[in-house]
Amino acid sequence: MGKNPLQSFVVKYAGGQSVFHEGDVGATMYIVQSGRVCLFRELDGARTVLGEMQKGDFFGEMSILEGLPRSTSAEASENSELIEINSSTFDKMIRGNIEIAIRMLRKLSIRLRESERKLTENAAAQVSAAAQSAVNAGAVNRGASDEVDGVRLEAAENGVCFALDRVETLIGRYDPVTEQSPDIDLTDLDLKRSVSRRHARVLKSETGYTLVEEVGALNGTFVNGTKIGAGQPHPIVDGDEIGIGVVKIIFRQS
Repeated sequence: MGKNPLQSFVVKYAGGQSVFHEGDVGATMYIVQSGRVCLFRELDGARTVLGEMQKGDFFGEMSILEGLPRSTSAEASENSELIEINSSTFDKMIRGNIEIAIRMLRKLSIRLRESERKLTENAAAQVSAAAQSAVNAGAVNRGASDEVDGVRLEAAENGVCFALDRVETLIGRYDPVTEQSPDIDLTDLDLKRSVSRRHARVLKSETGYTLVEEVGALNGTFVNGTKIGAGQPHPIVDGDEIGIGVVKIIFRQS
């Protein structure tokens, strides 16, 4: 296995050491190689924590993409190793880790949708409370049609169950970069952090259930010990053992 081309850019931070401050002008972003980094803002002396970056997470990328001052402060929560990326090594990073590239694009897409949502809300500010209630009720009714009774995933290690109550269920880990949570969050079971943020999906159709690995997922997805290909639906039946990275879960249909 070849040496990580970004290894020479690793910078060590002691617990409690500042990485950067809100308002700083910077031209670097960071990837957490080990340890944890807290992102926060301070207002009137009070600290508001925005998220905690762990191994594989990245932050500070807007300094490279837009050249803007830092919008948050970052501080190492414990002794940490960060890969410091400047504009000259940015291209190498994207080419060397497709998952980071996909997550960065997803993060930017989320920001765009959030901006569009705020514009829509401002334009609809005069909508009556009764009309808004009707919209909310419609959303609840649509969600109810996705329920699937009795079908679940069961953790092989401790028997914890996750309901498959949607036609399409995303499995992964909470992503503090995009602030997205999967339908089934395996963070508590994944002590080795082998599960990608968006790892796989369980799909329901008229012919049964299938498992699909997400593009960019790392560490593999398995059905009864056999690795499945990314983006290729694989049928699953009651009792099948599913491997999401190193986490083992059982598909239960009864």
